[in-house]
Amino acid sequence: MILTVHADAGRRRIEELLRDHEERILKRWLESASGGPADRSDLAGRLRDVYHALRDSLESGDTSDLRGLLADLSRSRAREGHSPTATAVAVFGVKEAVYEIVEADGGAEALRGFIWFTKIVDDLGLFTFETYAAAREKIIIDQAEQLLELSTPVVKLWEGIVAVPLVGTLDSARTQVVMEKLLQTLVDTGSEHAVIDITGVPAVDTQVAQHLLKTVVAARLMGAECVISGIRPQIAHTIVTLGIEFGDIVTKASLADALAHALRRSGVEIDSGRRTRIAVRAEEV
Repeated sequence: MILTVHADAGRRRIEELLRDHEERILKRWLESASGGPADRSDLAGRLRDVYHALRDSLESGDTSDLRGLLADLSRSRAREGHSPTATAVAVFGVKEAVYEIVEADGGAEALRGFIWFTKIVDDLGLFTFETYAAAREKIIIDQAEQLLELSTPVVKLWEGIVAVPLVGTLDSARTQVVMEKLLQTLVDTGSEHAVIDITGVPAVDTQVAQHLLKTVVAARLMGAECVISGIRPQIAHTIVTLGIEFGDIVTKASLADALAHALRRSGVEIDSGRRTRIAVRAEEV
């Protein structure tokens, strides 16, 4: 019973100190939490809101608003590129600021209340760090998806002909992106021919070949004929060694050869002379 009375007295004393020395605590907290003048101006308002929510939660026992503000703080600092340490210091710094007030007070009740207060701040700091980690992970995933989309462009080479120049390793996730972008482009442009160029793919193994075949089959279901270009001698040797069969899929050594094939299939005559001339053949109605 005595311990409970002392604990309650300590809590009340901490709450009083937080109310009476708000500006001093906030000033010291901001000094320890900010990384510079630019960060300080942006962080000042956020820490003040967190401080008020912290003080209210100590009195009411409801930490929902406080945790919401800390979650927003963690996500914003993760987006801004702050380190996990800097984010943790932004929360734990309030303990140092409050301790200076407690030390100046010197009372036993204030010291007992400070021990209770540090436990609460430690829990909030752990919550902030977990939120920060989750936010950073989401940012990394989003950036990886954006890079994946940027690395798989679908370009229009000619009326009715599109191309997918692939660079780097082709895995399941990337194959799905390639397939979706190619099919959507076929629908948007009404193209009937697609060239999948693998000049920038370092190696072709059984898995990569399966991914290519899936993309070709998906395009065929949309009514488009696919040509695979960029079959270098090393890749051709690997394909033969592994016994990979492309079936009736047309393959070409270069993108230019693939484009010429697609143009001929589209009804465009190519006159190969000293100067290359392309003539469009008009069909009689």
